[in-house]
Amino acid sequence: MSQKPMSQKIVTRFAPSPTGYLHIGGARTALFNWLYARGHGGTFLLRIEDTDRARSTPEATAAILKGLDWLGLDYDGEVVSQFERAPRHAEVAREMLARGMAYKCFSTQEEIEAFREAARAEGKSTLFQSPWRDADPGTHPDGAYVIRLKAPREGVTVIEDKVQGKVTFRNDTLDDMVCLRSDGTPTYMLAVVVDDHDMGVTHVIRGDDHLTNAARQVQVYTAMGWDVPAFAHIPLIHGPDGKKLSKRHGAVGLEQYQAMGYPAAGMRNYLARLGWSHGDDEFFTDAQAKDWFELEGIGRAPSRLDFKKLENICGQHIAQIPDADLMPQIHAYLEAAGEASLSPHQSDALLAALPLAKTGAKTFGQLLEKARFALISRPVAMDEKAEKALDSVSRGILGELTQRLQNASWTREDLEAVAAELAQAQGIGLGKIAAPIRAALAGRTATPSVFDMMELLGRDEVLARLEDQAA
Repeated sequence: MSQKPMSQKIVTRFAPSPTGYLHIGGARTALFNWLYARGHGGTFLLRIEDTDRARSTPEATAAILKGLDWLGLDYDGEVVSQFERAPRHAEVAREMLARGMAYKCFSTQEEIEAFREAARAEGKSTLFQSPWRDADPGTHPDGAYVIRLKAPREGVTVIEDKVQGKVTFRNDTLDDMVCLRSDGTPTYMLAVVVDDHDMGVTHVIRGDDHLTNAARQVQVYTAMGWDVPAFAHIPLIHGPDGKKLSKRHGAVGLEQYQAMGYPAAGMRNYLARLGWSHGDDEFFTDAQAKDWFELEGIGRAPSRLDFKKLENICGQHIAQIPDADLMPQIHAYLEAAGEASLSPHQSDALLAALPLAKTGAKTFGQLLEKARFALISRPVAMDEKAEKALDSVSRGILGELTQRLQNASWTREDLEAVAAELAQAQGIGLGKIAAPIRAALAGRTATPSVFDMMELLGRDEVLARLEDQAA
């Protein structure tokens, strides 16, 4: 991978709120931050924005960490808790106050609502303009107050966004936001800026639903005299119908995708391609993604989740992943899906069957279904289609085949030759022979090649399974 020239050390961050599962949109945001940092030899940090104490849970934090681990997105250093940094946030609010860049506001909620009602009645802007903004400190009453940012009232705030382009906000549409509440706790809007500054974040890559927040946050950077990071606000992910992704479209939580059997490498590939492009490339490795990923390649339009494309990409990755590397992923999939684990004997059998089972499998579930013939034990349980394939005529053919196989050399070529000779003797096509063999060996009608299965299972097991079903 070529190293990209950079004048500064790149630092990105992923900052989820632990109020629920890790949404697939959040997973893509984390991936973009990870790719950009890793591709530029930078640092990728993780911050848990747990200031909402009523909704933040340790279980949700654990789910986020587990999801990132499954997706293969390693972060640098320790996880930062935003809540634990509250004293630092409050310190910055008071520093802005001391600098004259913020002020104490004693207005009550009732007074603020009365202001807005009057403004609505007069057809004016309901943006609250505090009477305490320029008040003489000598007139300050005793009692509770909030600290508000003294935002500019005139001119514009400009965001030079790496994805959205130049975005301009009129300052008269932005209020003097509260930085510190009357109980001394900092607001989310202040905490984000302080944390990003203190963590040395150079590039804020996040969903475009935060674009308006950026305008207000830039004002905090300016008030503190801090360098403003580069912003890249990425469009949201929509469902196949073009509407905002929700549960009605199917899985939206990242852990659901693991339980559905998608390999992490395929998910990384698909999510990277969801809203970002590098020419016409659809399938690529992590190394290529890190080398190619640039913010300029992110489109402005929302991207649509396409499960068929996801499955296609995942199938290509399953085919490419070395067999030994697939095994721990399959074990993890079974655990995530709540399925029974494999015994040591089954694990050995699966590893041997992977070259056959990988072909055409787009999920681990499909792979295990293809490998079922190697995992089951006698007597072989039949599904409905396999039962139909084993009529009296077919069972008679199996009986004769068993006799002919007794002295076969047990190579794929020899096995196929024996079956072809029997088909010719019976005056039927080879397919008529293969169907009952398939059913007898796997209990299914869709399997890998019957001769590959026979070769892998070995003489004794194949003859035993055929004899179980022969007339």
